Amino acid sequence: MYTLNCKGRLLVIDNPLVMGIINTTPDSFYEGSRFMGETGVLKQAEQMLKAGADILDIGGQSTRPNSTVVPVEEELQRVTGAIESLHYNFPEAIISIDTYYGRVAAEAVAAGASIINDISAGTVDTGIISTAGALQVPYICTHIKGTPATMQQHATYENITREVLDFFIQKIAECQQAGITDIIIDPGFGFSKTPDHNFSLLRQMSMLSMLNKPILVGLSRKSTIYKTLDITPAEALNGTTVLNTVALLNGANILRVHDVKEAKEAIALISRLQ
Repeated sequence: MYTLNCKGRLLVIDNPLVMGIINTTPDSFYEGSRFMGETGVLKQAEQMLKAGADILDIGGQSTRPNSTVVPVEEELQRVTGAIESLHYNFPEAIISIDTYYGRVAAEAVAAGASIINDISAGTVDTGIISTAGALQVPYICTHIKGTPATMQQHATYENITREVLDFFIQKIAECQQAGITDIIIDPGFGFSKTPDHNFSLLRQMSMLSMLNKPILVGLSRKSTIYKTLDITPAEALNGTTVLNTVALLNGANILRVHDVKEAKEAIALISRLQ
């Protein structure tokens, strides 16, 4: 069991949690996750919370391969108002901010977010780790090489699981030195990894449990699924559930998904099985 201190509210992970994805971007790889405007964000949040979402993850920047970087000011415009509105309308909801900018993280936490989800592990903006430490909020640290724009050029490994493990040993130490108490690790499926890398890492993911940190898995509708099956992201829900099930069997503590209901059902069935 793990606990996360979310600005004074304790989030207990005694059973896997579900994080619902809400993107305030026009260019996320999966069209169904794009919610521009306050009404769209609130409607999607309400549906996700009713379906059982434990966390809502708000992002204003696409991190798909070869995506265009959005400047800080534009990202702030996309996310701060949405977070304020979510926090006002759903005060009990735990909100995470999906960003790699320290300033965006700080202003999002001030607006109502209580978790920082950084897919760059502090490599884009080195100040985000110290920001998370100063704010004393949980920090999601993702394995990646390069940036979203360049990461697929760095998809080379001798032993991917060992390299990811070594990466987290170093990053956890760095985060602890910055004063971060609650660290969540994300293996970074799809980030600087080929489908073969992703399947290999998923197969051996239980090895990451030796780090004694909650493991977040984000496989939802990603290219490893839809390219393997020769379908579109819109058709990748069944494949997502299959790989989420494997992730749960291999130690996932949080599933980051577009489809909350199906993820909650997978968790319920795996919990019963175990």
